[in-house]
Amino acid sequence: MKKTTSLLLVALWLPAGLAVAQAQPTKKTTPPKTAVTASAPLAALFDDYWEARGKLFPLGATSQGDNRYNDQLPNDQTRAFRQQQQRFYQQYLTSLQKFNRARLSADDQVSYDIFEYEMQSRLNGLKQNTWMMPFAQFYSLPNTLGQLGAGTGAQPFKTVQDYDNWLARVSKFPVWADSAIANFRQGMRAAVVLPRVLVLKTIPQLQAQVTADATQSLFYGPITRMPASFSEADKARLTEAYKQAIGTQLVPTYRKLAEFMQAEYLPQARTSTGLDAVPGGADMYRYNVRLMTTTDRAPEAIYQTGLSEVKRIRAEMEAVKTQVGFEGDLPAFFTFLNTDPRFTPYKTPEDVLNAFRMIQAKIAPNLPKLFGRTPKSQFEIRQTEAFRAATASAEYNRGTPDGSRPGIFYVPILDATTFNTTSGMESLFAHEAIPGHHYQLSLQQENTSLPKFRRFASYPAFSEGWALYCESLGPELGLYNDPYQKIGALGDEIHRAIRLVVDVGMHAKNMSREEAIKYMMANEPISEQGATAEIERYMAIPGQALAYKTGALKLRELRARYEKQLGTRFSLRAFHDEVLAGGSMPLAVLERKLDAWAARQLK
Repeated sequence: MKKTTSLLLVALWLPAGLAVAQAQPTKKTTPPKTAVTASAPLAALFDDYWEARGKLFPLGATSQGDNRYNDQLPNDQTRAFRQQQQRFYQQYLTSLQKFNRARLSADDQVSYDIFEYEMQSRLNGLKQNTWMMPFAQFYSLPNTLGQLGAGTGAQPFKTVQDYDNWLARVSKFPVWADSAIANFRQGMRAAVVLPRVLVLKTIPQLQAQVTADATQSLFYGPITRMPASFSEADKARLTEAYKQAIGTQLVPTYRKLAEFMQAEYLPQARTSTGLDAVPGGADMYRYNVRLMTTTDRAPEAIYQTGLSEVKRIRAEMEAVKTQVGFEGDLPAFFTFLNTDPRFTPYKTPEDVLNAFRMIQAKIAPNLPKLFGRTPKSQFEIRQTEAFRAATASAEYNRGTPDGSRPGIFYVPILDATTFNTTSGMESLFAHEAIPGHHYQLSLQQENTSLPKFRRFASYPAFSEGWALYCESLGPELGLYNDPYQKIGALGDEIHRAIRLVVDVGMHAKNMSREEAIKYMMANEPISEQGATAEIERYMAIPGQALAYKTGALKLRELRARYEKQLGTRFSLRAFHDEVLAGGSMPLAVLERKLDAWAARQLK
């Protein structure tokens, strides 16, 4: 079976280009209470930053429901743009550090720490040479434009102005592509190139957008769904303009990119697996580990944690195998789970979607026991669009704060008759949907008391750590009563433990792609196709896969700490509410915040 776990990213993935620096320790000074003030100037700084950030990163603004810049597409592939970012982040870091942190309120201190961490991270990331690898199959502006331009994503197509905004945005794509090709060529000269296997997966994605008939392009989708309220003149004008944009801008650009990748780049792509195989790659990987885990843990320590977790979870899988009376070894049990017809009962995509809706109904009565706060945002379960389903994982796309777009749990269903019930459907729903990403992201962006940079922040160790932690809440949510759903949940958990081993293994310990695939298949119920897709994802985005287990283990550690400290005063519901109250943040900042919460419970 194919593992379907998300790649949760904010707006566009910036490939390994956002650095991490640990929030600086602060002096333990206790100023007089009269010195602690609510800082209007600090709030103004944060507001000013957020406004400027939307202009600098208009695609990010669009994804968050800010539609003021929907006609813009900056050429972020230029040296000038990187220099502009450097000045931008340094300016705000300098302004922040003029404040006396010790004199701020507790809430403002948390905001200070997160903001300082973010500015330092961004600045350090700009020192990396990953701009020489502008996109691959998992981080790709060409793919993002497909999602936006299909008319079913974050880019709105409700008014005539919306339609014109998109035309203006895509008109800048050819220049962006030329700059991306120039960066790829610099990478070729410096030997900072993508692995060949990733290039082979990227080329078909580009070729899929090359259509002779504009009306058959996914970018024609908004025309087929044009509001009836548009005037006949606007309908005619926009229809022709979209055909022109597809035929003269989009298709030629996708063709140029595909031909470049096929004819020029592929022959020079590397046969090696890990990032440490390129010049400076070892430093890039250590940086990525810090970025994605928000910790200073060494890759080797993370690798050892992975081995330990794999061993522990395998023992639990053996227990389930014994419970259901299977007499073969664990690999044989995995084969049974993947091949027995009883586990593929579905006939249509709607059958699969309905099964997930039944899971939602099952957990609904138990949610109030675990959460005092629930999102206002609406929630939907949808099938992943056909154009990207082949390379997509199940994922959650956040809604907009104003409710105009719901949070959406996307499920890729290539063939419903092969969709396996033991793939961990219950744990997947707990992770991607409710209470995982939907609760965390919705509550965060609905919290208008937070500065906007926190309302829309995403630190994978927190966001993905929370979602994986939510999988462990299965029994408390009324899930995993079926041993085959339990084995699916264990499969999902061991999958994240395996990631610690193979990600570090490939990028820091000379593990090959083939060895990583073999290790994954030996330790979880996953098909070769599914394992290959996962391993190639880790090759494309080094370090990202480490975030899940790192964050979940930290949350489990903190929960156990406070259960012991607080005894009968510990409320699991209050703990969850406090974790989610401040939004996504680096783990060290979260720990300080929760320690302060626990201290208040003891008073």
